[in-house]
Amino acid sequence: MDIYTIIFLALAVFIFLRLRNVLGQRTGSERPPYDRTARNVVQGAQDNKVVPMPGAVIDQAPLAPTADVAPPTDRWKGLAEPGTPLAQGLDAIAAQDSSFDPRHFLSGARSAYEMIVLAFANGDRRALKDLLSSEVYESFETVIKDREKHEQKTETRFVSIDKAELVNAETRDRAAQLTVRFVSQMVSVTRDKAGTIVDGNPDKVTDITDVWTFARDITSRDPNWKLVGTGSAH
Repeated sequence: MDIYTIIFLALAVFIFLRLRNVLGQRTGSERPPYDRTARNVVQGAQDNKVVPMPGAVIDQAPLAPTADVAPPTDRWKGLAEPGTPLAQGLDAIAAQDSSFDPRHFLSGARSAYEMIVLAFANGDRRALKDLLSSEVYESFETVIKDREKHEQKTETRFVSIDKAELVNAETRDRAAQLTVRFVSQMVSVTRDKAGTIVDGNPDKVTDITDVWTFARDITSRDPNWKLVGTGSAH
């Protein structure tokens, strides 16, 4: 054995020992490879105390509701009788808009009704644009322009709004439509440039019944309703 053979053998032994230290050796009790998903699941278990396993059925009772849920027959109690077209229309709107609350709507409709009537009397176009559909606005503006042309002014005062009740509800495409009957008492008079009364009576309270329809795009984030139709009956 010459000197070169001894050197090669020594070098081979050195390389073998280095590889053994770096790679280690299998003994049959090694841990499985690192699994990032498994670690995330375990962390979730520590945070949430529950680890739903894929394909497993969690056998536990559902959480109790946070508030009493009224039976379907009482859902629109005080607003619509069960099984009527009005109740069915409200159901259809609620099915498409979980935030729909007809009582809250009626409260806002009463305020809108008074605002629109007074804005119309005062010729307040800016206020009307925010509350009316384009078609209704055009018809209102036509009357306002006619008053301005004849230099007339209308004075309207509410005595009371006695009733605001839903009479129809329906969905059309993406729009929800609600029709409300308003029963009110008001005083209204129109005067010309000289102050002469051309319509109405400043000393007479008149009973007014208006039937207005409001609409809202259910798919829109805008929660506001706009007046899309008007009618009246005395």
